[in-house]
Amino acid sequence: MFQSFFKFLLKASGWKIVGALPTHHQYLAIVGPHTSNWDFVIGLVARGAMGAKVNFLGKHQLFIPPWGWFFRAMGGVPVDRRKNNNLVDAVVEIFNSNANFSLALAPEGTRSPVTRWKTGFYHIASKAQVPIVTVGLDFGSKTVVIPEGKDTTDDIQQDMDNIIAFYRSIKGRHPKVIPDFQR
Repeated sequence: MFQSFFKFLLKASGWKIVGALPTHHQYLAIVGPHTSNWDFVIGLVARGAMGAKVNFLGKHQLFIPPWGWFFRAMGGVPVDRRKNNNLVDAVVEIFNSNANFSLALAPEGTRSPVTRWKTGFYHIASKAQVPIVTVGLDFGSKTVVIPEGKDTTDDIQQDMDNIIAFYRSIKGRHPKVIPDFQR
């Protein structure tokens, strides 16, 4: 019932989905470019329309009363960014302990323009041995673009160059320059 509702919302708003999320195994989806709060809303509607169970990380302040239950029910996992903790290893442990866990992250880590993407998502996927699925929210064509997932290799530079090349063709709500990856 909810999936039908989200399909209706997606269609009514003029958006469409090209491609699909994996249905039979774990993965780490990186969603971008992250340029507005609408990215999260469109992502949730698309996830609902596909009937996918994908978790997300959110700042811990979202998970306190009165709304904490709501964000957890939507698949949220709280993260306290004030603490110096090893988030990569913590998320890898979640993947290792839950065969049905999949996660969506924004590779920029923020809506603000950045000169360099964070690489935590890459290290999570590599250590957890799950594929990276690139998800592009193209506001220019109102299309959620989802190519087939890719496993990480031993060459982070080449892998990141391929990921960034995909996002160069995607127009965010507030277009910005996608940075090159320099190790």
